[in-house]
Amino acid sequence: MGRIDVGEIIGEKTNSSLNQTTQNAFELKRTIFICGQPSFSDMSQLRSLAGALRSSSQWMRGHVGTGRRVFDPRRNCLSRAAEPSLAACSSSYVVEMYYAWLEDHKNVHESWDAYFRNAQASGSEETGEKRLSALLQGRAMSQTPAMSEKVVEDHLAVHSLIRAYQVRGHHVARLDPLGILTADLDSFVPSDLITSIDKLGSYGLEKSDLDKSFQLPLTTFIGGNESTLPLREIIHRLETSYCGHTGVEFMFINNMEQCQWIRQKFETPGIMMFSDREKRTLLARLVRSTRFEDFLARKWSSEKRFGLEGCEVLIPALKMIIDKSSEAGIENVIMGMPHRGRLNVLANVVRKDLDQIFCQFDPKLEAADEGSGDVKYHLGMYHERINRETDKNITLSLMANPSHLEAVDPVVQGKTKAEQFYRGDTEGRMVMSILMHGDAAFAGQGVVYETFHLSELPSYTTHGTIHVVVNNQIGFTTDPRMARSSPYPTDVARVVNAPIFHVNADDPEAVMYVCKVAAEWRNTFNKDVVIDLVCYRRFGHNEMDEPMFTQPLMYKQIRKQEHVLKKYADKLISEGVVTLQEFEEEVAKYDKICEEAYTSSKDEKILHIRHWLDSPWPDFFKPDGEPKSMSCPSTGLNEEVLRHIGEVASSVPLKDFAIHSGLSRILRGRADMVAKHTMDWALAEYMAFGSLLKDGIHVRLSGQDVERGTFSHRHHVLHDQEVDKRFCIPMNHLWLNQALYTVCNSSLSEYGVLGFELGFAMASPNALVCWEAQFGDFQNTAQCIIDQFISAGQAKWVRHNGIVLLLPHGMEGMGPEHSSARPERFLQMSKDDPDRYPEFTGDFEVQRLYDCNWIVVNCSTPANYFHVLRRQILLPFRKPLIIFTPKSLLRLPEARSSFDEMITGTKFLRIIPDGGPASKHPEKVKRVIFCTGKVYYELAKERKQLKLEEDVAIVRLEQISPFPFDLIKAEVEKYSNAELIWCQEEHKNMGYYDYIRPRFLTVHSKNPIWYVGRDPAAAPATGNKFTHLAELKRFLDTAFNLEAFKGRSF
Repeated sequence: MGRIDVGEIIGEKTNSSLNQTTQNAFELKRTIFICGQPSFSDMSQLRSLAGALRSSSQWMRGHVGTGRRVFDPRRNCLSRAAEPSLAACSSSYVVEMYYAWLEDHKNVHESWDAYFRNAQASGSEETGEKRLSALLQGRAMSQTPAMSEKVVEDHLAVHSLIRAYQVRGHHVARLDPLGILTADLDSFVPSDLITSIDKLGSYGLEKSDLDKSFQLPLTTFIGGNESTLPLREIIHRLETSYCGHTGVEFMFINNMEQCQWIRQKFETPGIMMFSDREKRTLLARLVRSTRFEDFLARKWSSEKRFGLEGCEVLIPALKMIIDKSSEAGIENVIMGMPHRGRLNVLANVVRKDLDQIFCQFDPKLEAADEGSGDVKYHLGMYHERINRETDKNITLSLMANPSHLEAVDPVVQGKTKAEQFYRGDTEGRMVMSILMHGDAAFAGQGVVYETFHLSELPSYTTHGTIHVVVNNQIGFTTDPRMARSSPYPTDVARVVNAPIFHVNADDPEAVMYVCKVAAEWRNTFNKDVVIDLVCYRRFGHNEMDEPMFTQPLMYKQIRKQEHVLKKYADKLISEGVVTLQEFEEEVAKYDKICEEAYTSSKDEKILHIRHWLDSPWPDFFKPDGEPKSMSCPSTGLNEEVLRHIGEVASSVPLKDFAIHSGLSRILRGRADMVAKHTMDWALAEYMAFGSLLKDGIHVRLSGQDVERGTFSHRHHVLHDQEVDKRFCIPMNHLWLNQALYTVCNSSLSEYGVLGFELGFAMASPNALVCWEAQFGDFQNTAQCIIDQFISAGQAKWVRHNGIVLLLPHGMEGMGPEHSSARPERFLQMSKDDPDRYPEFTGDFEVQRLYDCNWIVVNCSTPANYFHVLRRQILLPFRKPLIIFTPKSLLRLPEARSSFDEMITGTKFLRIIPDGGPASKHPEKVKRVIFCTGKVYYELAKERKQLKLEEDVAIVRLEQISPFPFDLIKAEVEKYSNAELIWCQEEHKNMGYYDYIRPRFLTVHSKNPIWYVGRDPAAAPATGNKFTHLAELKRFLDTAFNLEAFKGRSF
């Protein structure tokens, strides 16, 4: 809390009839009762108010005046009414309150009114009034101004002390189980915490004050049912609440209700009590967590498994969160976590069959599924079961994750949002997410920050995530002091006002209580919360690693450290909660379960990755996971449907809605195109999206500025020019029973937002989920999601995903940063073999799509863009779709399509052959130029100017990967006498040439394919307009110079 502005605290002007002394006392009283929480640095200002009381020896009844004054000593306090105390303020001030009350009971706050009424109720009205008056006057005469000031100052000091513990108590909490580190990286002890008696002096208090009772402020719950406590007891209770095995960070939250809620949860005396049944449940869960790791260590001592030793309490912690959430109505929990402890979570939280886990350690097991698979500690799982504590169904999903720590965070959030969306769960009451983190990654990985910033955005919020940080106090070999600049690894969570609960992981009951509170917080406020499990890592980064090289002192202590299971079992045995025999029986029971599963696992001969699927689509595929068919219906539409969508796209569905005049012109242009049965790119996209909505397919478009479109072409959200925040989405007014269209501008993030949309696309195959980059090259900040999840996701985890990436691409003289979407990177990661001509079986086109890892296209017509979007949903399987979208073509008159190209019976064209004079006499054609995207229009224009339409054919490659071997072969054979050219506007070491060249040679090894385009370069494009145009002219001249390659060897 900064400097206190008393004027702001009062919140109203004091009646001008009050003299200065009255006003000072009024402000002082309000300050005491309202805040009760000034920081130590604010004491001088408050003492000056108290000093002002000295200047008056008596309060006069005449000061009241005739105007009504409502005194409100508890304004803005949201919890706990407290009776005003005579000991906590100047008796003269109370006299003034009494006189004002006698004049009119409404002159004072309701709390004073109740107080005076209660005093009167003890006898007759006349007798009670006289007695009260005499009592007050007697106190006023018995207290000197100096005594009155001391009482006020001491109370202010105690209130400041209470606030100090609430703000900074966590700095001295006993959080490290090893007792050798301070969890906040700082051995500094805040000066305003009473860690020794001499510190009382900094508050103006003395040792003799320890046994004096003080009125407690409304901003603490340490008193329980008591309103006053001795100072000694106040300090003891504050230390118990804030300086034990839990450290609570919450006073930065700018919401009084939330702060009061947390205070009540941690300050109320005796609130952390557990029943014997709860303690036995906790012990049983701790047994399973610990003995599972022990069993793996015995059976596979030389295998990496990234065990949980040192933080075994994570398992009961997660189960407590799930139990309390299930109790509150949660039906589906989606989890993400790094590799440490994953096998244990799969076994004891998700309840994956143990034999399925154990067989993963068998090196002889053959893979039954296509793809590369993944190591066991990266795999995910989906499981529905009964929660034993609540007897309710609950679905648990642990997402598969690469070694890229924290990369899964936004993916989990996206899937959670999708599950909420499909259930109509608009408040997160049925579906929630839990994210587990390592301490070094939580502080070091920027995607954590990106994900937090999605948490409150309307189209991205999951209504609260519970974050659990497994704080090993080390990152691989890096000491925390070298791994972060912030005191705690969890400080990033403060940016969204998420409370942070630090807890010593060797105190299982403290951990359980914190988890219980975290689940209740999420259910109450639907906001993020962080649990920081301060623990240790019993072994190295993995079981084969030697940590003594770099942390010798820490690991000497760890080797002496008693296991948390033994410590807690001894505690419960000493309390009489369980007997030694009962404990040993629980251990033996779980050991037997593990041994039986181990025996059963030896019967497994084949590894089925499908059994580890985290996002199954049971009704979409056949039971064996294969597509129900291998064909794709026509993607064309009835002309009436096209016309209807076009009419809505060119109108405003709402009445009295004032749109921008420039937008009116755009809508008139759309209406004109619809009348002429033509369309541009924006209208083609409208047609594709609208037709899918008609069929009940949810369409979601997300990214930076997508509502209007980077190039001001889309305008899917109309804004009323007269009424603030009034908007209209015409796409949601197409049909009566259509699916919902979601279009949302994202935060300025690529990594986080693309991961989120990927997760959203995982939840259901019956949705078209699109992410658009503001410019295509911006996708490189999301490269981790592209490489680890989109490109390789199916191969590693047998997980289909139909996400669509829209990447604006094209060399248009805009400089190196806004030109290239880096198609060469996507093509390099495409898995089709360049040297093998595929076999033609069944539906060759669909089979090729099924065999690939993703589809890469660069459409040159709006119609093809329309068809490829619709094909994405009509296919009997799902593959990621990468579309290099145009910029200048959005408004190029030549780049428009006719309705005839989109009507029933039409489909996506993998290549667009030359349809001009050259195709009439192919044997006379001297050169065939193959190209893709925007450069076609520049080539066609140049060819027309040079009058070479009969000599040069231009073929457009629309689907680049998987490569259309069959169609390219037909074109090469058609122009058997022609020279083959590949022309691209990108530099030679970029773009498509390195991808298409070996495939052309596979199609027709006798004919070389010559390169025409820009020379190799380091940057994607020049920043000089003159140079750009010179490069363009140079390669266009080469493309139509029929003698350019004569005499040259390939």
